Amino acid sequence: MGNKKTIQRKSSKKRGKPMLRFNFWVLFIIFVLSFAACFILYMVAANLNPNFFKDEFEASVSQEDTSLPDQQEQEPTQAQEAPQEDQPVITNPVPQSAAVDAGYFDSCCMITDSTLLRMGALGKIPQANVLGNDQLNALNCNSTRVESSYGTVTPYEVIKLKKPDQVYIMLGSDIGTSSADEMVASYATLVNNIHASLPELKIYVMQLPPVIYDNETVTNDMINDYNAKLLDMCNKAGVYCIDTNTALKGESGTLSEEYWDYDTLSLSQAAYEQICGYILTHTS
Repeated sequence: MGNKKTIQRKSSKKRGKPMLRFNFWVLFIIFVLSFAACFILYMVAANLNPNFFKDEFEASVSQEDTSLPDQQEQEPTQAQEAPQEDQPVITNPVPQSAAVDAGYFDSCCMITDSTLLRMGALGKIPQANVLGNDQLNALNCNSTRVESSYGTVTPYEVIKLKKPDQVYIMLGSDIGTSSADEMVASYATLVNNIHASLPELKIYVMQLPPVIYDNETVTNDMINDYNAKLLDMCNKAGVYCIDTNTALKGESGTLSEEYWDYDTLSLSQAAYEQICGYILTHTS
């Protein structure tokens, strides 16, 4: 018998390679683990270096600054180009200057207690421009009301409405009965309020005159101490201070005899004349 041939039939189907299936959850888990590992490393670095976050922030800001265009770095801003306005140089006490005309007083106001209350009556400053009364003093100057063309209001309110070119202030009739520090603190409030409302207004604080003799209530040492505090206040507030104390002082350090009226127990007309002349020759 002949050899039988074995016929092998090849299957028409090809064996395929194993297929890789995409698994979303596996990828998600890998992402979460990677993020967690990076976060842990970041926090470990931050704990080991106390300046870590500061260094990171400064590095970020530095990188932003260096990324500015060259043109922006070279061109100055408008604020840099604008010149600064010249601030007035204040020297206290105000030094002597060339005398100005007596018409200077027409644009001035004066806030005063009983010390210079007759300034308007003597015709030196217009009566309507003298603001004060016997009740006004350094301690209550922000609350006591005075008669004015604007009604009965505080001196500050009058100055704010009237807007003079200059204001002269002499307060201190309560020295010896009130604390000097409290007097100056209240005085400073008035000065600062006026200065803030009318920054172009020139404010002159007048130092308190000496007394003709020391007594149990007031001494010239007390007045000198008070005036020194006023000078310091003016320097801090950036306003003027004029030494009307020295202008009326005699050789003995007390008020000169010619500047005291024994009949009225107040400053004499010669004292008012001296003060007016001193103001006109000590302006800025």
